[in-house]
Amino acid sequence: MNSPALRAVSVSPLIDQARAYLPVEDCERLKTAYRFSDEAHLGQFRQSGEPYVSHPLAVAEICTQWRLDSQALMAALLHDTVEDTKATSQEIAEKFGPEVAALVEGLSKLDAVEFRNREEAQAENFRKMLLAMARDVRVILIKIADRLHNMRTLNVVSPEKRGRIARETLDIYAPIAHRLGLNAVFRELEDLSFAGLYPNRFVILSKALLSARGNRREVVGRLQQSIENQLPKFRIAATIEGREKSLWSIYKKMIEKKLSFAEVLDIYGFRILVKDISQCYLTLGALHALYKPMPGKFKDYIALPKSNGYQSLHTTVVGPYGTPVEFQIRTEEMHQVSEAGVAAHWMYKEESREGVSPLQARAHEWMQSLVQVQSQTRDPSEFLDSVKIDLFPDVVYIFTPRGAIRELPRGSTPVDFAYNVHTDIGNHCISAEINHRPAGLDTVLRNGDVIQVTTDPKANPHPSWLSFVRTAKARAEIRHCLKTTTRSEAIDFGYRLLDQSLKALGMTGLDDPRLEWHQFLAENTAQDRDGLLEDIGLGLTLANVAARRLLPQASGSTVSRLPLHAQQAIAVSHTHFTTLNEAITIDGSEGSTVQYASCCAPIGGDAAVGLMRGGAGLVVHRTTCPLGRRQRAKDPARWADIIWAEELKRLFQTHLAIETQDSRGILARVASAISGADANIVGANTAPKDQTLAIMNLIVEVRERQHLANVLRRIRRVPDVIRATRVAPERLDTHTDL
Repeated sequence: MNSPALRAVSVSPLIDQARAYLPVEDCERLKTAYRFSDEAHLGQFRQSGEPYVSHPLAVAEICTQWRLDSQALMAALLHDTVEDTKATSQEIAEKFGPEVAALVEGLSKLDAVEFRNREEAQAENFRKMLLAMARDVRVILIKIADRLHNMRTLNVVSPEKRGRIARETLDIYAPIAHRLGLNAVFRELEDLSFAGLYPNRFVILSKALLSARGNRREVVGRLQQSIENQLPKFRIAATIEGREKSLWSIYKKMIEKKLSFAEVLDIYGFRILVKDISQCYLTLGALHALYKPMPGKFKDYIALPKSNGYQSLHTTVVGPYGTPVEFQIRTEEMHQVSEAGVAAHWMYKEESREGVSPLQARAHEWMQSLVQVQSQTRDPSEFLDSVKIDLFPDVVYIFTPRGAIRELPRGSTPVDFAYNVHTDIGNHCISAEINHRPAGLDTVLRNGDVIQVTTDPKANPHPSWLSFVRTAKARAEIRHCLKTTTRSEAIDFGYRLLDQSLKALGMTGLDDPRLEWHQFLAENTAQDRDGLLEDIGLGLTLANVAARRLLPQASGSTVSRLPLHAQQAIAVSHTHFTTLNEAITIDGSEGSTVQYASCCAPIGGDAAVGLMRGGAGLVVHRTTCPLGRRQRAKDPARWADIIWAEELKRLFQTHLAIETQDSRGILARVASAISGADANIVGANTAPKDQTLAIMNLIVEVRERQHLANVLRRIRRVPDVIRATRVAPERLDTHTDL
């Protein structure tokens, strides 16, 4: 890219552009703001050699293209003054008003910490930017204009800095511009980032596109002429514009599909602008009458707009010489919104359109959701990870049972849908139906799916949900709920474990007045009693070691007076600390602090052992589990026998293999038998064993072993069932929900 020529710095072009839509008095205030900025930046220069004031002036000029109000334009002119000069926020508030000062302050906070290579620093700045945007969208519009001008002049900085800024722009600023519907800026930022990241590839591809443009000029001309002849036959008045794919989108397609430039056929397309929506659809029919449409290449973004407000009809047809050609059909207003996005709110702010547009409302809704996600997510990197998904709005449209449309990112699941409807529905959802058929909570939703979820007020999010949810809101709410419930459950479980260990050592329990709590807390990392109980419940501290440490001085051994971490090290290496000694009693109410190993799927009543795994609580295995046996041999100090309480407070999933005659209705008869035994099927698949036999693999919820025995008896009585047995999960094929 060539170095920009140094230009004379003048406010006149800005004022000329602003006069097109602002009153005279506002234009005079802009002149005052420019003079203030010019004086404040006096003696400062950009790396190109231009006076520094040329930059805020260029940013303000970009903002006039979106017809932003005078406060935003003044803030653009002043956006670097507080950070880089002696000017203060108070001074700006006095001269230009509190609203302008607030915008400048918001922009200054964003620039206070430059993006660095360290991911956490970048994530923190990203969080600040999105939250500032949620308070006033003009902040991010000015910031995007600022970044756009910097990218246009990027060639004057060092290659290393150029690459860093280009990558940051491609990862963050371009997606934000896209999410806000600033499609023209989005495309320019992508191409400028491409030039900054891969300058040689950019130059080569630019030359190839220029050459192809000449080679295909005849084809494009014939296409345009035939369209111009066709539309009047349908009484359609339209403006027809040729358009090329951006260089970055061509390059991405070449990389993703492993194509050469010559193999990318759909470089050119056409945009047709008509006067109203009815003519959009009429134009579509006229095009399809002229050229054959390609199957599966039609998208109606007018009836179902994108999340950034974009509306248009897209169709791809087979043009002359078999070349695919894409057409975008839209109204003039749709075109303005497609290019300016949320900024179109200011472009169309006439008296007849006062108030908030649907696009503005949707953008506001998304930005407010960022505040909600932030309130649930304190870790900046976690916040960045969550929100980045929402910045690439490749969406699916799904329907509630009442026919309401919900828009979710592609790859979303019923859990994402539940949280999209309401946080409480997400937190308590237990099952889903898609198109009136039961489906797993991790099922990927498709366009047009009708979905209904079932809730249970006693249910809570499961940690495994984090592995498949797509939306930032679902991810943040699940994490928040898990942290809250896990702490409470860990404290309760830790109380039971420590109380049990103290009683085994001759104390009356956790409330024994002889326990040396003060001494214990003074010498160890736990800040208070609840902190210790939480650590025990999560497996970070062994209950029997903590119990010995709490014993009165006279009854404590030399080992029991050592710091807690030293005792735990001894517990692993010395023979008299080789197990947790006391068996652990569980009743199923422990929540996420007690997990049931997926390798052997223990149920109530099984002979079982438990591993106190640091940070994960207690993991229960059947004593016959090969994996559990191997782990126990490596680290016996953290294992204990499990005692099941007389009354269990949860259902357990167990796996059954049923061999049957391959007869009509056998699955329904088996399901009826299981239901008659007061049990529930949560997953199933069937596979033929030979020409006459089939194997049915089921996941069934039962209370305990006696209940399972009753279920198996009823299954075995079903005609055509040959045998039914409980099996280990690893022996089953992949399950699909019924």
